[in-house]
Amino acid sequence: MIITPLLVIFMVVVFVLLYLFLTTIDKRKWLSFLISLILTPFAYFYLFYPFVNILSSYHYQKYFDSEAWTENPSLRYEMVDNTIESDTLVGLSKNTVYKLLGKYEWLSWDAAQKAHIENKWNYSLGIEPGAFNNKKESLEITFKKDNVVALRHFQEEITFDDKE
Repeated sequence: MIITPLLVIFMVVVFVLLYLFLTTIDKRKWLSFLISLILTPFAYFYLFYPFVNILSSYHYQKYFDSEAWTENPSLRYEMVDNTIESDTLVGLSKNTVYKLLGKYEWLSWDAAQKAHIENKWNYSLGIEPGAFNNKKESLEITFKKDNVVALRHFQEEITFDDKE
C-alpha cells in the first residue's frame, strides 16, 4: 500500500470522527482513543474507501491497440482519450481505419438531406463505469477526401428497447 498525503488526511478525519462518536458513548478518553485507533483502518477501508470509489468515475487509460479494440468493444472507452490526444488516426485513409477498427457500427445522419453521411463513421465505446452514469460513450470519425480529419468523442443517453 502506498501512503499518500491524501490517505493520511482521510485516515485522520475518520479517526477524529470515530473518536468524537465514541466519546459520546463512554467518557474514558483513553478507551475511546484506543478503540478509535483500532477501528479507524476498518472504517476507512471497508466504509469510506468503497463509498468514494462508487461515487468517483475513475477508469484506466490505455494506449490504442487495434486487437483490443476489435476483441473487447465494451472497453474501448479506455483507449479513446489517448487515441484522440495523440492523433493516432488523423491522416489515415478509410481503408486503413477499416483494417484497424473494423467496420463502422453506424453512419451519422443528415436531417436536412434525410440520408446517412458516408464520411462520418461512428463506433460505440461502451459504458464508462460509475454509480450514476446513464450515458454510453461513442466516437465519430470524420473523413475528408478519404482521410481522417477529425475525431469526436460524445455521449448518448442509454435507451432500452421496450418489447410489448
